[in-house]
Formats: sequence, structure tokens, C-alpha cells
Amino acid sequence: MKKAAIIIISLTAGAVLGWSIYANSQVTTKSSHTQKEAAFSTSKQHLEKHSVDTLEKEVKAMSLEDKTAQLLMVGFEGSTLSKKEEAMIQQGHVGGVILLGRNVQSEGQLKSLVTSIRSANTNSAPLFIGIDEEGGRVSRIPSTLPNLPSSEQIGEQEDTDLSFQTGQALAQKVKQYGINMDFAPVLDISNNPDNEVIGDRSFGSTPEKVSKLGIATMNGIRSEGVVPVVKHFPGHGDTSVDSHAQLPVIDKSVDTLRSFEWVPFQKAIQAGADAIMTAHILFPALDEEVPATFSKEIISGVLREQMDYQGLTITDDMAMGAIANNYGTTEAAIQAVEAGVDMVMLTDTRQNQFQDVHDGLVNAVEKGKIAEEQINQSVMRILSLKQKYELSSAPEEVNEEKLKSTISTIRERVHE
Repeated sequence: MKKAAIIIISLTAGAVLGWSIYANSQVTTKSSHTQKEAAFSTSKQHLEKHSVDTLEKEVKAMSLEDKTAQLLMVGFEGSTLSKKEEAMIQQGHVGGVILLGRNVQSEGQLKSLVTSIRSANTNSAPLFIGIDEEGGRVSRIPSTLPNLPSSEQIGEQEDTDLSFQTGQALAQKVKQYGINMDFAPVLDISNNPDNEVIGDRSFGSTPEKVSKLGIATMNGIRSEGVVPVVKHFPGHGDTSVDSHAQLPVIDKSVDTLRSFEWVPFQKAIQAGADAIMTAHILFPALDEEVPATFSKEIISGVLREQMDYQGLTITDDMAMGAIANNYGTTEAAIQAVEAGVDMVMLTDTRQNQFQDVHDGLVNAVEKGKIAEEQINQSVMRILSLKQKYELSSAPEEVNEEKLKSTISTIRERVHE
């Protein structure tokens, strides 16, 4: 396997100016969209490179307990943090949290919850605070802000400028609450009419359309300083089983997957994708025994080696039926990390799930099942991405009235 070449970066004033250019302008033409993409590329050139050696030393100096905790993204049960959940952040030093619909009641409550999550983090590394905000039927942000159209509706316009604006608006919706990671856009191709879990969450039925519009949305999200997580690799479009309940199987040849399902992900990687979510799907042509989430052949073999992806990988939720009904959560988490995944998502942390998984990962390293150097590489990816997006900074204020106007304009353009 190729060794990851990791560059630690932080935003300089020039880069921040680049983000501001995106946030404060309204794009209405193809040419202006092209100019903004050029500005985005220019802003990246202003990123200041720091010593990789310095971060490597810091990672190696971390305890094994803290390093493995950085690999975990956890969920909560209610609309406020319980004492046990607060301790999971404060003492457990988790790498990130994921907010679900059950955690959101109102605008004020969500802001208060995110503030309490940030306050509970006593670790020097900031938290990823993630949410699913795609537009359409997958929206978690309170209804005080209008919802954005579905990806399918955006896809019907075949307008990269509109897709970019949609990504910007999605990012602005989440970051005004202090949320810094959006699990969007979906890069699955909608080519199965019986697929209810993806359906209108996809930009379209061809690799070309999904690639073009999905990457534009991805760029729009990150232009606002929010981490976009593209999903669900290696492709969830051609399934008729919902992985939230059961384990889907896609029985296609490798050549077919490479020329179809993988195309949007490969193009996103070439466009600089920062984070990719893995799917709980079995691909017998690649691995007859385990789903992509913890398949070494798929994560390390296809994604890392063949597609040359060096960014962050995050599993889909380990509480989903495809995993929970077929594998033990702790063992599945260990296998995922062993396969090459960087972060494991645990939305169900009841009954000591967090502690069991954390202890399981520590034991797996201590017993030599997982090399500590691999853990170090994952932590390097996690911390470098947190530095790149300056997650230690205070949440950015968003002009809500301007955002509402932008969303209304987008809705009008798709005739919603």
C-alpha cells in the first residue's frame, strides 16, 4: 500500500478571505461560478504548510487510549447531554459527535446543545460536529429555516452553478449552529427504481450527472469552511434493500462497478474530496464475506490503493440493521479499523457501547491485531483535517435573512 503523504495546513488570512468571497457573493451565472471555483483554487494556494514531523511527534506522544478515542464519532439519545454523555466527551476524548433528528427540537435548543458539546470537550483537539443535511427529505436543521430542494430536483436543472449555491446554503444552514461537518452530498447513482433509501437523494441516473453536480455541491459546502463528507462508497444506488434494516448485496462485476458506481467517487477524489463515508453493502465480486464498511479489499485495496485516496474515511452508522443484526458492534468496529477506516460512527452509545468499542480497539492494538502505526496514520488524517478547517475557531455568524433569501431563490429556480 502507498504510504499516505499528509500535509498539515491551517488557513491564513488569504485563505479566510477566499472563504469570505464565497460566503458573501450570490452566483447567478455559469461564468461567475467558474470565477468562484478559480478563487477557491487560489485560496487553497494560500494555505500555510506546517511541519509534518511536529504533528507526527505529537501523535506518537498521545496515549493509545486518546488515539483510539479520536477514531470514534458518537451519538446521543436526547435533546440535551446526559452526565454520562458529557463524560464521554470530557473524559473519553472522542474525535467527533453526530447529531440526529432525535437531538433536534428547536433553534434555541440546537444552539444550546452544540454549545454544551463544545464546552464538554477538554481535549486539545477540537471535535468534528456532524449532521445529515442534504436537502429534500434528509434535513435535520430546525424548520425556522426553509428546506432546500432534494438532490434529484437540483439534478434536473443540470446546472453546476445552482449545485454550488446549494452546497453553500447547506453549509450556512449547519454552521450557524456551530456544526462543522455535513454528511453530504450523496454520490450514489439512482439506477434502481426499487431503491427507496436513495431515490431522490441522488442527483441522477448517470455517472456523468452525479459527478458533475455532486462535486459542485461538495465544493460549495467546503467553500463555507464546513467539511463535506461524500457518501456512500462504493455505491448505494443499485440496491432494493435498506441498509438501515438489512444487509444489501450488489452482485456486479468489478469492471461494471469501476465504470459506473465508482466514477463519481473517483472524480471527487481527483477534485480533492476531504472525507468519504463507507456503505454497509456486500459486494461479492470484491469480498464475499463482509460488507464494504469493514472489507480490507475494498477500503485498503480499492479506495486507498487503486483510487489513490488519502483523505479521511468514516463508516456509516454501526447501529444500522445491516451491521447490528448481523455482526457485533465492537467486533465490526475493530474490523473496520483493521480494514483501513479512520473513524467509526456509533450513534447508539447506550449500555456502555462507547466504552466496549473503545476498549476493544485498545486491546486489538495491544494484541497486535491492528498496528499502532496504522492508528497513528488515521489520527494524523483526523487532526490534519481539523487543522485545515480551523475547527478550533469560534462558530461563524451567518446572516439568516440573507440565507433565507438565497434558499428561496434556489427553490424558485427548481419551481418548488
